[in-house]
Amino acid sequence: MATFRGVIGSPEELGDAIRQGREIQGWSQRELAARLGVTQKWLWELEQGKPGLLMERLFAALREVDVTLNAEFRDPSYDDPVS
Repeated sequence: MATFRGVIGSPEELGDAIRQGREIQGWSQRELAARLGVTQKWLWELEQGKPGLLMERLFAALREVDVTLNAEFRDPSYDDPVS
């Protein structure tokens, strides 16, 4: 199993991380939206990093207090080579 890590510094990067996580799980936008109880359009906008007041304020607050948001993905379909 491989683990991938990255820093999330913007709504766009957060959306990309959510999209990557969804794809690793093998889910469509429709499937994840149903699991979350939201519309596919809402999820699409989130994955696109569509700016919104809450997101902009969230990332501004993180920058102001010098907090780094990290993402970690575990891909169970990736086999690590044997050393």
